[in-house]
Amino acid sequence: MTCGEMESLKATEATLKEAGFAVSQRCRSRPSCFDFAARKNENVIFIKVELDVDAFSSSDSLELKAISKCVSAASLLIAEKTREKPLEDDTVYSRHNVSAITPKTFQNIIIQKINPLIQAGPGGYYVEIDCETIKRRRQEMGVSVGELAEKIGISRRTLYGYERGMAKASVAAAYNLMWALGAPVAKPVNVFEKSKSQRKCLFAKAKYAIARHKLLMRILRKLTHCHITTAKRAPFDFVINVPEEKMRIIGGVADNREKELDKRVNEILSVSKIVEAHPILVTEKQEVLNTDIPCISSKKFSKIKDPEDLISTV
Repeated sequence: MTCGEMESLKATEATLKEAGFAVSQRCRSRPSCFDFAARKNENVIFIKVELDVDAFSSSDSLELKAISKCVSAASLLIAEKTREKPLEDDTVYSRHNVSAITPKTFQNIIIQKINPLIQAGPGGYYVEIDCETIKRRRQEMGVSVGELAEKIGISRRTLYGYERGMAKASVAAAYNLMWALGAPVAKPVNVFEKSKSQRKCLFAKAKYAIARHKLLMRILRKLTHCHITTAKRAPFDFVINVPEEKMRIIGGVADNREKELDKRVNEILSVSKIVEAHPILVTEKQEVLNTDIPCISSKKFSKIKDPEDLISTV
């Protein structure tokens, strides 16, 4: 990790704490798709900090979004540049469908409560339009779609798209609409919006992530009534949701050759507290110094037949 990345991490963590967020430990025991988790009231977010937005890979994005969805959290990337070009403040970018913003934008959102209006896309900058405001103000002013479209220099079809919420507007078009209607028409971007799209959480869809844990693969196949997400680049190895019990479990599998197990256990405990999940560790022969995490032996774990059995061990 470079000095710049370390400074950005510290600044992000300080900003969150200043705004009253509870922040987990930094996840450094092994490569992770997020640096820490944070919570304030019902807002839970997983954050990854990079100097260059392009350093965030598609595989990290897929895993981060899957984890975020499974624990009802948002995911966010904080970066300063792309290919040596600085990112603009007060603008929301996207990297593999994960929102990306600058540290200054993040501070404005968290501390100043000012959400950005502008989004960056392949075709340039645009804003999301408040279709109801446009239609209401146009009708209040007594002008037709054609008259308003001509006044601001766009086609009737484009304006229809704005009013029906079917089109995004350029920054210039949004400014012209605001000027013509005398009202703000751009929707602020909510970076705390929870992930809507992801690969299936089902265990069968994520075999690549747990192939190294054959024991876990055998056992989790039995938990067919649970929503399961596995993790390869996180302190934990799996997240299990038990809808009937309204319970969430975050678990790790101890590797006998693992030298950083105790550090990883502390990170699992810290993240579990933030996302309000029950931590659990499956062990073979490895001793765990931290006694705060419930441990279950591989032998006992292999006897689990359904979610209720697993719940009773936590």
